[in-house]
Amino acid sequence: MLLQTKRLLISKITLDDAPFFLELLNSPNFIKYIGDKKISTIKGVENYLENGILKSYKQHGFSYYKLQLQTHPKVKIGITGILKRKELDYPDVGFSMLPEYEGQGYGYESSVAIMQYGKAQFNINTICAITLPNNTNSINLIEKLGLVYEKTIKPFDDDEELLLFAKIL
Repeated sequence: MLLQTKRLLISKITLDDAPFFLELLNSPNFIKYIGDKKISTIKGVENYLENGILKSYKQHGFSYYKLQLQTHPKVKIGITGILKRKELDYPDVGFSMLPEYEGQGYGYESSVAIMQYGKAQFNINTICAITLPNNTNSINLIEKLGLVYEKTIKPFDDDEELLLFAKIL
């Protein structure tokens, strides 16, 4: 376990988390707001994890982390973390919950802890966040975390417009 909050256990993701990730990657809001990764097998998820999250741990020391309920530690409810993307000037905070755990404050609770961890452990002094303009729940959470809208950007090859928010930690 990496961190503990009032309700959550936050820890590194491993290949053992592939079944959970398969469910998360194929949940409706993940597909709608983050994108359809078109992954339908455990092996596909393992490749996704190895080339993304696990690679980021090795390169930067941080990435996404799994969230588990303190009251039911075997229950994985979502992810929160910090990514360093070549397309952005600063590391960005991100989050995604399984549908049954959305809207219960877990994204806020875990993001606050992860941002504090990023500042303390990795000297991250500025954090950003990106989201689709129609993802009002994400925008509300990002603003609640104290990030401020800066501009609209098109950072990726898909040419999709995203809102960029930032905050000095």
